[in-house]
Amino acid sequence: MKTLLLFGGTFNPVHKGHKNLLKTISERLRPDKIIIMPSNVPPHKNAPELASGEDRLNMCRLAFSEFENAEFSDFELNNSGKSYSYYTLKYLKEKFPEYKIWFAVGSDMLLTFDRWFKYRELLSMCSLVCISREKGDFENLEKKAEELSDFGEIKLISAPPFEVSSTAVRRMIKNNEDCSCYLDENVVKYIIDNKLYK
Repeated sequence: MKTLLLFGGTFNPVHKGHKNLLKTISERLRPDKIIIMPSNVPPHKNAPELASGEDRLNMCRLAFSEFENAEFSDFELNNSGKSYSYYTLKYLKEKFPEYKIWFAVGSDMLLTFDRWFKYRELLSMCSLVCISREKGDFENLEKKAEELSDFGEIKLISAPPFEVSSTAVRRMIKNNEDCSCYLDENVVKYIIDNKLYK
């Protein structure tokens, strides 16, 4: 069966940490297709400094251009209100019935997954691939994966930490600090040209 990897996030802005994560997952799973999908308003976040959906999607196209099997989706951006993964997976399952779907989540997401909207139904539609980025969190992730294993498949992957967050990058941009070591050069140019995060 062909495999599809859903790689979502706020991407506000997309940085090299996101890119490294996708590279690590892709090397392990070898998906036939990757769907990169910026979220609208994540249910777990307040987003006062959120760039427009169009800008975040454009930055993703620039940052992930080397992934030849990647497609970019505005599905969540076109839905009003908060982005619930249940509806996204339902949409992908209907659109790509011939694919097994892997859904990439961060370690903080997995640890609270049983509080997600319709999480059991969600796990019946996809398998989770979770990235461990912090030393010492693998044991907690294994425990949570075991708790959730009755409802679906969960794979844990360790990735070297990349110490940056989108929040820190936005702060640097606001303060006119050089953040080119954290961002793809085309993304830096896009942010400058479009006067984002000022």
